[in-house]
Amino acid sequence: MRAEMSKRDASSEEAHNDCFYDDDFSMFHSLHTSTSWGTNSSSEEVWKYTFFADLADIGNSAEKSLLYSTEAHEMKGVGTPLSSAAMMPSPTFLWRFKVLLFFIWGFSCCKIGWHSVMRMSADLRDLFLYEAFLYYNPLILVTFMVWLWGVNLSVFSQANVNYAKIFDLDQSHLTQREIWKCATWMTIIVPTSMTSYLYLYSHGEVSLAASQPVLLYIAVAIVLIFPFDIFYLSSRYYLLRTLWRVILPLQAITFSDFFMADILTSMAKVFSDLERSVCRMVHRQVATVAWFEADSVCGSHSIAIPLVLVLPYLFRLFQCLRQHKDTGEKSSLLNALKYSTAVPVIFLSALKYHVFPDRWTNFYRPLWLLSSVLNSMYSFYWDVTRDWDLSCFTRIFKFGKPHICSYLLYGRGWVYFWVIGSNLILRCTWTYKLSAHLRHNYMTVFTITSLEIFRRFQWIFFRVENEWNKMNSKSNNVQLSRIDSLSEEDKLLHANNYPV
Repeated sequence: MRAEMSKRDASSEEAHNDCFYDDDFSMFHSLHTSTSWGTNSSSEEVWKYTFFADLADIGNSAEKSLLYSTEAHEMKGVGTPLSSAAMMPSPTFLWRFKVLLFFIWGFSCCKIGWHSVMRMSADLRDLFLYEAFLYYNPLILVTFMVWLWGVNLSVFSQANVNYAKIFDLDQSHLTQREIWKCATWMTIIVPTSMTSYLYLYSHGEVSLAASQPVLLYIAVAIVLIFPFDIFYLSSRYYLLRTLWRVILPLQAITFSDFFMADILTSMAKVFSDLERSVCRMVHRQVATVAWFEADSVCGSHSIAIPLVLVLPYLFRLFQCLRQHKDTGEKSSLLNALKYSTAVPVIFLSALKYHVFPDRWTNFYRPLWLLSSVLNSMYSFYWDVTRDWDLSCFTRIFKFGKPHICSYLLYGRGWVYFWVIGSNLILRCTWTYKLSAHLRHNYMTVFTITSLEIFRRFQWIFFRVENEWNKMNSKSNNVQLSRIDSLSEEDKLLHANNYPV
């Protein structure tokens, strides 16, 4: 059958060529006969013209047929990629599908965790939840902070604030989308590990349950210190280098150094729980009855708790002293005094477990209340008058393009009252998380710590805005001083853009 089809194609092609040549011959013959009455020279010229015209037509026909065959061949070659591209789902569909999977995952974790907790006895349930919360509470709060930091960067980019210049970041720094991508993976991994811990312990797999938080902490440590060029190596190196500069302020203090130290002060409770978690992992007390022993090495009465709580404030205190040494500014000493007021709050609270009850009630407790009020009021005053610039409040929300957030926040008077009022209230509740003797209800402590992180999230907007305005004013002053240093003639030439 294929042979017959090829013969038919060949015969049809030959017939087409015969018709083509017959038409050309008839055209040539008619033209020749119609012009035969003229002279021989004119007949020869007409013949030449007709001959070359026929050659041009043949060339054009061949070129068109070749072009047609080439296009057909290209269409055959790209047919598969076009069809595969047409089969790719739209970005909107992919985003909705990811959101659906996220909600399915969240519902599954909540359902499994709830049933696992309900399998335990009522006496064991609260103690076990406190134990589980101790291990996963630090990472959950860090994840919350990463989400909010992405929001900060998003507002900075839309408000045309060059945060990369403020924090001295390189060209490969993480954008808000990459920050949110990291936060998404943290949101998935941490609750999944916590659900596994609850499920395995409630079903009697104690050793496997104890390995879940240990493996998670080891994975986090490996990701942070991994030396190879994956997982945003430059950003991880920048983070670790800044943390090292915060711990040992042996060099001139930059904005990113004390900015990171201020964030660490809001996460003091996170580091305290992190220390207790690592302590129990090292002493193999995970998923054991050691949580009943408050006076144990890693118990709630451990002296290590106030020591870890006070570390971020000591780091910030030493930074202020170093800054005073480098610049000689008296405001650095006043700022150092602010951080020093947090030390009595922490250690006076820890004394409750190490002194007689009457001694605590009659002497140390009034001192603790006084130091708490002093620390809260001093910190609030410094936030409003020094860290923020109320003359340019809410300019950070003036976006380059129309946006609902800019419409709601830019130039609105209620933003003043909300930020100042919430900062005052959360500064007062801040002492709750610093006081070891008030941390019996872990859900209350978690809520207050989350609110403190949210307060720091608000603080970042106006602190960075203030720094950005200072940098712009300094650059403007430098330009003005350069112009003033010119002579009168140079000023005139400079104003008229004449070459000097």
